[in-house]
Amino acid sequence: MEYETNKWIWDGMYNHPHVFGGLMLTAALLGLSTSYFGGITVPQLPYLWPDSGIFHKKKCEKKRIRVYMDGCFDLMHYGHANALRQAKALGDELVVGVVSDEEIIANKGPPVLSMEERLVLVSGLKWVDEVIPKAPYEITEQFMSRLFNEHKIDYIIHGDDPCLLPDGTDAYALAKKAGRYKQIKRTEGVSSTDIVGRILSSLRDTNGGEDQNKTSLHKTPESQPKSAHLSQFLPTSRRIVQFSNGKGPGPNARVVYIDGAFDLFHAGHVEILKNARQLGDFLLVGIHNDETVSEHRGHHPIMHLHERSLSVLGCRYVDEVIIGAPWEVTMDMVTTFNISLVVHGTVSEYNSLFTGESDPYSVPKSMGIFKLLESPKNITTTSVSQRIIANHDAYMKRNAKKAESEKKYYAQKTYVSGD
Repeated sequence: MEYETNKWIWDGMYNHPHVFGGLMLTAALLGLSTSYFGGITVPQLPYLWPDSGIFHKKKCEKKRIRVYMDGCFDLMHYGHANALRQAKALGDELVVGVVSDEEIIANKGPPVLSMEERLVLVSGLKWVDEVIPKAPYEITEQFMSRLFNEHKIDYIIHGDDPCLLPDGTDAYALAKKAGRYKQIKRTEGVSSTDIVGRILSSLRDTNGGEDQNKTSLHKTPESQPKSAHLSQFLPTSRRIVQFSNGKGPGPNARVVYIDGAFDLFHAGHVEILKNARQLGDFLLVGIHNDETVSEHRGHHPIMHLHERSLSVLGCRYVDEVIIGAPWEVTMDMVTTFNISLVVHGTVSEYNSLFTGESDPYSVPKSMGIFKLLESPKNITTTSVSQRIIANHDAYMKRNAKKAESEKKYYAQKTYVSGD
């Protein structure tokens, strides 16, 4: 039979596939008939390839690098966002651990924001892929094993500033020992301790025996002391580019516009921006400058314009911002940015001193493109600040402790490349 007659050929094909495959490929390229090999019946090459695997190279998909970074993320600010941006750049997928309230109290003092609020803020950042709630403050052997095995983490990331436990030991010592630790550059000019300090400083400088719950937040611009608003932040165009999406709306995109101060960027801001984004294809956010906020809200913002702009730009629901947006939405703005809808939340800062103002949304209302959005959370910058003021002594003690460690960090600080 033909199969038996040519059995040596078939044995050769299976025992020495690369040799036989080479012969067949050569024959095909030369345009030779298989009859050249003595009338041997051989399956056509296209049908031979899938079965033999001779000419197929196994596709090796590149392993996606998963990195982990944790933190308290209390009073979320652009420094946190920039740290997570840098961490994401060291891998393909970023998993973020949010330290529990209990661990924060034990290691740093009482948090200002609840776990639920901090989870909303972290999940709302454009660089975050997954979130682990109630993460431990210290990278223990047990938790590190869980990261590597359950969450498939390749590297653990932290900033160049030291993270010490109450006994003075390094919280990331085990990760470093395992060779699975990478370091990023700390963002200068801001920290949660700094923000708490700004609020407490404002209270201390303006308190003349008045009610502590009202004094620091409802002074007129003229009476606000400059020392309450000192910031070490040095804005650069490169940082703004790093946070920006770098894309404009498409020609037929439905552009939604929302404006505000967005001071002490909180969970309420994230939720209202998320809802606004769902109403269109492109979310444009107007951020009022410091002078506009002072004039219309009756108090200077805690965070400066560029600090607030970066916090908003870091939100995954935001496509673009107007840095220093006017108080009133004009016809020219609507035309220039091709705005289809203007929205505003039901919960916002309110001051009875300015009830006689003209409506900043009169133009979009007259055009039938204004919508009042129900705010998902009853949180304002003032309510967050008052949490600190109400627990004045606890936060003064917490800040004094943190201030010492930050002072030591800056005294020993050396240049760290990359950002």
